Amino acid sequence: MEEITLIRNKLEQQKGKRMQIATSINNFKTEIKEKTVLLHKHEKAREIIRIVGQKTQNQISFHISDITSLAMEAVFPDPYELKVDFVQRRNKTECDLIFVRDGMEIDPIEASGGGAIDVAAFALRIASWSMQTPRSRNTIILDEPFKHLKGHDANQRVLDMVNEVSKKLNIQIIMISDERIPKEDIIASADKVFEISIKDGKTIVK
Repeated sequence: MEEITLIRNKLEQQKGKRMQIATSINNFKTEIKEKTVLLHKHEKAREIIRIVGQKTQNQISFHISDITSLAMEAVFPDPYELKVDFVQRRNKTECDLIFVRDGMEIDPIEASGGGAIDVAAFALRIASWSMQTPRSRNTIILDEPFKHLKGHDANQRVLDMVNEVSKKLNIQIIMISDERIPKEDIIASADKVFEISIKDGKTIVK
């Protein structure tokens, strides 16, 4: 009789364990369903972010390339175009800037003249400023931004280009420049010119 009672007790214990296991299985199934729904939502959100990021990159690429290429065209008779590539390196998105001419890609630092880099750097700065939301103050200070640009004609065209950019975007550009073209041409291209010289150890501003 005692043996039957022990067997019944063990049986009841096993039934209790089975019920606990069944309950745990149901809980796990419910959790799996919830996690699966959440995973799908995260995947959709990640895809939306990827699409938005791609569109943003394309807009940035077009904006930068367009402004820089226009600046190059305004200064050089045979200008480079600027190509902007967004690439993944070390789990980060990086931006490569490449000059293109006649279908050939050229590293700006290694293969192009300093003057082209100066003009591209100016255009990139303007493009970056124009994409700010909200924009910072519309004053840009430049210290000899075109010091590697050679030739009277190219330097005259770059002054005309800077003047045009200033007017179209309503930017006040304060630029330090040496005299690569006649002083009269510089004065004609600027709203105001301050001539700075040193005499007897003193700085003179006219």
